[in-house]
Amino acid sequence: MTDSDSPQPLNSDERWPPGLTIRARVPADAEGVTTLHNLPGYRSGTLRTPHHTPNEIRKGIENQPPTVTALVALLDDRIVGDIGLTRYANRRAHAGSIGMGVHDAYVGKGIGQALIGEVLAIADDWFNLRRIELTVYTDNDAAIRLYEKNGFVTEGCLRDYAFRGGRYVDAYTMARLKT
Repeated sequence: MTDSDSPQPLNSDERWPPGLTIRARVPADAEGVTTLHNLPGYRSGTLRTPHHTPNEIRKGIENQPPTVTALVALLDDRIVGDIGLTRYANRRAHAGSIGMGVHDAYVGKGIGQALIGEVLAIADDWFNLRRIELTVYTDNDAAIRLYEKNGFVTEGCLRDYAFRGGRYVDAYTMARLKT
């Protein structure tokens, strides 16, 4: 594949790290997504539990509802991050939520920005979503900075939001409104 054949950011103002590709997640990604989801740093920043299997992940991909857009980021054919956008319905059809994570060895290298930039371009320019929501653990400073950089603001604190590493942890609820 040449550079001209490689997928380019939907938002022409975005720049991806050299060699990065972002594309739709497919069932054949199950092994790589499983590896990603089982990393301790990735898992610590999400609601995922330990020891997922490729079969579990593959079934989730195959049974993905049509309201979900799931993307993976690849470097050298290795999945280094993923993101999902879930669109709501009815009186919340203007809104959606995202969840994402980056491979432990690739944090701070622009992968998260590339993923969030791509999914926000889809939300804005293809689904006309006005409101994008997320939750983030209050101790995940790097993710909070990334979200704030992309227009998200903290709307509240969810106390004892999740059980992680033997204790309850808090999370912020954040949202970005398209104006």
